[in-house]
Amino acid sequence: MILTKTENKITVRRIPLSVWIIITISLVFSIIIFYDGLAYMVYIWSGSEVYNYGFFIPVGSAFLIWQKKNLLELMHFKGSWVGLTIVLMGIWLYFLGELGTVYTIMQYSFLIVLVGLMLAFTGWQGFRETWISLLLLVFMIPLPDFYHKPLSLKLQLVSSLLGGTVIRMFGISALVEGNIIDLGNTKLQVADPCSGLHSLFPLMAMGFIAAYFFKGVFWKRAFIFLSTIPIAIFANSFRIGMTALMVKSWGESALEGFIHNLTGLSVVIASVGVIVAEIWLLGKIGGVRLSLLEAIGLEFPKPTPKDAQVQYRSIPKPFLATGVLLIIVAIISLSLPERHEVQPERKEFSEFPMELDNWKGTTNRIEQVYLDGLNLDDYILADFVDGDQRLINFYVSYYISQRKGESVHSPRSCFPGSGWKITSLTKRTLEGVMTGDNPLRVNRAEVQTGSSKRLAYYWFQQRGRIITNEYLVKWFIFRDAIFRNRTDGAMVRLITEINPDESFSDADIRLSDFIKKLNPHLSAYIPE
Repeated sequence: MILTKTENKITVRRIPLSVWIIITISLVFSIIIFYDGLAYMVYIWSGSEVYNYGFFIPVGSAFLIWQKKNLLELMHFKGSWVGLTIVLMGIWLYFLGELGTVYTIMQYSFLIVLVGLMLAFTGWQGFRETWISLLLLVFMIPLPDFYHKPLSLKLQLVSSLLGGTVIRMFGISALVEGNIIDLGNTKLQVADPCSGLHSLFPLMAMGFIAAYFFKGVFWKRAFIFLSTIPIAIFANSFRIGMTALMVKSWGESALEGFIHNLTGLSVVIASVGVIVAEIWLLGKIGGVRLSLLEAIGLEFPKPTPKDAQVQYRSIPKPFLATGVLLIIVAIISLSLPERHEVQPERKEFSEFPMELDNWKGTTNRIEQVYLDGLNLDDYILADFVDGDQRLINFYVSYYISQRKGESVHSPRSCFPGSGWKITSLTKRTLEGVMTGDNPLRVNRAEVQTGSSKRLAYYWFQQRGRIITNEYLVKWFIFRDAIFRNRTDGAMVRLITEINPDESFSDADIRLSDFIKKLNPHLSAYIPE
């Protein structure tokens, strides 16, 4: 730290109005560049119980910077040209995100630009005091859908299992199948809003801030932050268990209204209390014993001495160059023609034939609560039966666009949530069923619950490609968004029951026979 004193008087450095104007212009043009990604982020905050805490994260980041005021006003900011390099990296990522309309990439590239701006203005000395405040901003960015959905489902399963344990601790029988808790006369589904993500992410952000302020060694800080994960999971599981007990006693009214909100608030307060207790306990461990207030170490900046001499900062050249760059990029981004996604013509699944040779089908409907979670554009759900009364459940979900996070859902994630255990998951090539010049390759899943067994085939049919890996699906969505301006696609899934007198090999023959009759029709509904 550089301390400047003149005749025993402290010299502090202030930012004049002219420099504030340049800083503001740089930030405004940054927002203009990243507007689409930032607007979508705020939209998610506004409409999601999981991410509505995001509004408070920028406020917390600004507070952490303000908390360093006494140190920062004594420093001479020289700026760093490395900041300009980081901004260039962020802009490069922005153009990738813009071409692919992948909002998550645009949001993270905005943070990279903020890091570059901070470094270009303060230089390394000031950046060492402020980088934590920028790192906190990571918590305001919503997870991309292909991470959020599997994580939510895993937490639903864990919370259901632990919630069932809580119920049994009170002497009440509870059977847990996937994310369904069966109380005998009542069944509760631990759906996406009950997964615990709505408390996990805010608690992690709070734990991050608490660990930052904690006056202790690194392992204690890491423990405070990482412990928020099991705290949130166990607290949510306890809430689910207690909710089930109240439903058992008072009926379904416990699932809504004041009682439901009260249990949610109580869990949050209890979780914060556990974190505070952790801080108090960790403050007592080690050579130096600290009280709770000493351990938290939250300090507010002191007023600048009235007799301090004031010097006004000049704008560092790296920051000025970075600001000019952002203005140029903003003008370019505004002048680029808007890309309208290609949406190829196709038939709707309402026209799909319900008679495929000797297989006759009956359509079913998906409940609205599940449709809201899937966010699909078209689908077919049908039961096909042959002359021997053997049944195959046929399902296709189709998305016109998968740019904004809405994308096909993998049965690999959905089976466990329905109480089905995957006992085998392999790939299988269906000889005689051609897609282009190649035989159809599918995922083959053997699933079981209790004594019931099923065989499932599924694959992802995406813009002329047959894909069996859900992560490759995401890559090709990004690639085709850039080079083909298309992100439409579908997931095809077939399931058949294994009868007591059958083996999985018999079911393989049945599914293969059905797909041979089905495959010629799919291209009219799933464009290549």
